[in-house]
Amino acid sequence: MISLRIKDTKVFMSQLLIKDTFDRMLLSEATIKTACSYTINGQINKEYYSDEEWDNLNNNEKSYSEWGNIKPFCFSLIKGNKVPAAMKLVMLASYELVTDIIAKNNIAVMPENVNGLFINMKYQEGHVDIITGTSLNVFTLDKQLDTAFDQYIKTFLANAGLDFEEL
Repeated sequence: MISLRIKDTKVFMSQLLIKDTFDRMLLSEATIKTACSYTINGQINKEYYSDEEWDNLNNNEKSYSEWGNIKPFCFSLIKGNKVPAAMKLVMLASYELVTDIIAKNNIAVMPENVNGLFINMKYQEGHVDIITGTSLNVFTLDKQLDTAFDQYIKTFLANAGLDFEEL
């Protein structure tokens, strides 16, 4: 687990809300506080879809929505003359990304034993903080997955041109 502060909030918000930088991340939940508070649960409701729509759904996970699908709605809630009072997003890595991180780092954890690799983003008082986290459904003292995911996030942010400092 690492805690990072984004150095340029405006650039980060552009990458988050306008560009496709985070679009492949899965949204677990979002809370946006403007004149009202809005809470979005990113879990996909299977009951909403017909069997044919479900089979054709463009999401390999079929558990959480990709940020790119929810982003336009979230953007519509905050665009205007005022910035939101606060915003919190909890995103998680796709199963494909989890598998890739495990394989590239030779980590002795089965992808099926990973509940999630999380990115908690919090906008408040004019700045954005990011905290990473991992959740496993098995006990291990090995922190290789935590370290590999933390490094992945640092590289991901740097490649997107998002400067940060560790807190």
